[in-house]
Amino acid sequence: MQLTAPATRRAGARDTDGMAVAAFVLGLLGLLVLNVVLGPVAIALASLALWRGTARRGRALLGLGLGIADLVVLVAFMSADHTLSWSL
Repeated sequence: MQLTAPATRRAGARDTDGMAVAAFVLGLLGLLVLNVVLGPVAIALASLALWRGTARRGRALLGLGLGIADLVVLVAFMSADHTLSWSL
């Protein structure tokens, strides 16, 4: 019983580390394309990774910040164009 508990705990830590990295990558990608979709996904993944206690806390925080920045960029472009969408 003792042998399986650390292995299970480490697998969960890998999952949360992966969520933190995915949040960072999606948040960064969301600044360029599909920020209406990728921004909220990055925020959700980063929040979940932080809640579960990821070892990559910095990446999760960057993913959270970039996800919020995605939505801010979307709002800025929408207000500049006076439309519900934006394009370059």
